[in-house]
Amino acid sequence: MTISSGAIGVFDSGVGGLSVLHHIRQALPNQCLIYVADSAHVPYGGKSPDYIGQRSHTLTRFLIERGADAIVIACNTATAAAATGLRSQFGIPIVGMEPAVKPAVAATQSGVVGVLATIGTLESARFAALLDKYAGEIEIVTQGCPGLVEQVERGELSGARTRELIERYTAPLLARGADILILGCTHYPFLAPLIREVVGANITLVDTGAAVAHQLQRRIHSELPHRLQGEASAQFFTSGDAEQAARIMSLLWSGNVAVRQLPQAFL
Repeated sequence: MTISSGAIGVFDSGVGGLSVLHHIRQALPNQCLIYVADSAHVPYGGKSPDYIGQRSHTLTRFLIERGADAIVIACNTATAAAATGLRSQFGIPIVGMEPAVKPAVAATQSGVVGVLATIGTLESARFAALLDKYAGEIEIVTQGCPGLVEQVERGELSGARTRELIERYTAPLLARGADILILGCTHYPFLAPLIREVVGANITLVDTGAAVAHQLQRRIHSELPHRLQGEASAQFFTSGDAEQAARIMSLLWSGNVAVRQLPQAFL
């Protein structure tokens, strides 16, 4: 297999990080992208920080071996569990995710912000620190969303079961008066059209993918200026079933993609 030179490596517990990859492609159109969906281990939300840290280290090592000189952790849960450790071990730009609490707090009119996220993200020390830093007098109501990641992994973006879960998880936040909902998992932007149907047009949905892409763009401009121009390409890998991954990723990427399974050493 061809090894890429000067690529941007992106990984997530599954296919959700493709929502971030879309923003990266828009911000950096002339870059080689390598995406890994760790779908054999999805979801990360219910797993221990040590387990997530181990998988994150393994995937980062794979991406660097493939030629990545910048890494995006396209997963809130993995960022909380592993970003600090990865930055201490690898001397390249590593950009992570975090729920967009700061802009949501600044924008709310009702004084109540809702957060939809995985249990792993909501229970992390990193998220607790984020709340302490930005909440102030604003009420932030959190809601764990078991099952939503799995719906996206199956490509079930608009069915009855997905709608039922969204109705269940958004209802308590709306009842508390939230006028902004933070999509605190990279899988959730793919559900945004259905969430919008459920919650109505007056509720603002906040996704952090664009902010992450802009942060990556800044890091590359300042730290890797030698490769601001390159050859646009994208490679896709999975730790799960490659055929199933190709079907779902093609749906979410809005174009046919070929997906290869990770080498055995990285499974």
